[in-house]
Amino acid sequence: MDLNADLGEGFGRWTLTEDEALLKCVTSANVACGFHAGDASVMRRVCDTAAERGVRIGAQVSYRDLAGFGRRAMDVPAEELTAEIAYQIGALRVFAEAAGSTVSYVKPHGALYNRVVRDEEQAAAVVAGVLLAGGRPAVLGLPGSRLLARAEAEGLTAVEEAFADRAYTPQGTLVPRGQPGAVVHDADEVVRRSVGMAVDGAVTGVDGGRIAVAARSLCVHGDTPGAAALALRVRTALEEVGIRVQAFA
Repeated sequence: MDLNADLGEGFGRWTLTEDEALLKCVTSANVACGFHAGDASVMRRVCDTAAERGVRIGAQVSYRDLAGFGRRAMDVPAEELTAEIAYQIGALRVFAEAAGSTVSYVKPHGALYNRVVRDEEQAAAVVAGVLLAGGRPAVLGLPGSRLLARAEAEGLTAVEEAFADRAYTPQGTLVPRGQPGAVVHDADEVVRRSVGMAVDGAVTGVDGGRIAVAARSLCVHGDTPGAAALALRVRTALEEVGIRVQAFA
């Protein structure tokens, strides 16, 4: 099981994610590319540390929404979105390659992530942006999403992702952040859910029902308070039940 976290979500003098600590235990780093968070200095620093520690680098692309942290719904024309996705990947690639690594995958963030679960046009625009940027990185997304279907149709590697600290609807999608209980704050529960998804391929939804979750990558949100300690607990628990924690193939 791959273990990923959102990193580089600071800006200028402000810091948000525990990048140094998280890079000691995750296997993949979703690096903010400046549209919802991050800037050139932050991207460079995270890429340097990730490369040094053998952590895979991914571009976490977003709608252009610094003020809303990429979590506000936006209607961006497909052609414009394609260009902005390529722009973000290209910016991160400069720093990844300078550090001796590369951008191995792309993962949408926030409102864009949720939009491309069902929106065929926006999903196609994101994949077109990945192709425009070149390098044919993998694409991370929710199992059954239009994004992953489109990525596979274009010959890209599609990687199904699960969330350790997010609640699921009965349909297998994420509970919107504006609703109560969308984020799981109890660390013990996060660890239990993580092990369950890795071992049994299932998680309990908000209605109490069991939901199948076939995932090759597990995300712990980097902006959650105590994220680094939580990610370490998740990794330790997975290894204790015999799950090898490593970057996805």
